Amino acid sequence: MSVRELVVLGTASQVPTRHRNHNGYLLRWDGEGILFDPGEGTQRQMLRAGVAAHDIDRICVTHFHGDHSLGLAGVIQRINLDRVPHPVTAHYPRSGQRFFDRLRYATAYRETVELTEAPVDTDGELAATRAYRLDARKLSHPVESYGYRLTEPDGRRMLPDRLAAHGVKGPDIGRIQREGELNGVRLEDVSEVRRGQRFAFVMDTRLCDGVYTLAEGCDMLVIESTFLDEDEALAVEYGHLTAGQAARVARDAGVRHLVLTHFSQRYSAPDDFERQARAAGYDGELTVAHDLLTVPVPKRR
Repeated sequence: MSVRELVVLGTASQVPTRHRNHNGYLLRWDGEGILFDPGEGTQRQMLRAGVAAHDIDRICVTHFHGDHSLGLAGVIQRINLDRVPHPVTAHYPRSGQRFFDRLRYATAYRETVELTEAPVDTDGELAATRAYRLDARKLSHPVESYGYRLTEPDGRRMLPDRLAAHGVKGPDIGRIQREGELNGVRLEDVSEVRRGQRFAFVMDTRLCDGVYTLAEGCDMLVIESTFLDEDEALAVEYGHLTAGQAARVARDAGVRHLVLTHFSQRYSAPDDFERQARAAGYDGELTVAHDLLTVPVPKRR
């Protein structure tokens, strides 16, 4: 059975707190694991959350501020120490290549795993597998930053009433799915399009076109909400979003499940983020993330 869920490893911005580790998020998607923004302490958080190095197939770094990337050194070395049996691909802004190099080779270790570097320098598709297409969009932050989006290919949902009406049953159902037509009955006659699921990961950014493009129609949007609305001027100055801004993006984009994260250490009441998100008009499923939380991706419509 396929599993699609987000494992939250850390939710702090800039500095960790007593209750929040630096950023870190693992998306499980049909047997593949995508690790986003491993900040300092990610390797230990993985242990606490039951995430193994073997679970990581792809690493996506939005930008090279420490709370989003200092954990790379430990994660990469752990992947090699545990001799992960499959290749791992790393995406990150090409402008930060020197930082990636320093983190990848921060100390001496034995390389045992094929780690492919696939830096990002423009909007567009980064990879395509049978399970998803991975795209990147540039964001607005003091250093170059990209957000990521997974899109599952559309499929088809078989309709029992139409199958029965056309006399298609048993093994013939599989045949018409494979061949597209059977005895004059087309696949479109007995099925409908099943839209693929969509997931987006948006970290440090002001409001910009990239934010809206990434969020559009998502089943799950993981997005930073560093500040509360009363500190919007600080958010703009430092290149971040408020809870209300993130919620309005989700509302306007038709997001089904909004996950708020990346909270400034100046705030101690998580309920304030939920309150402001609801006040902004978002009425979908809402999670104010905390460390070591697992959040299922919503089931297909």
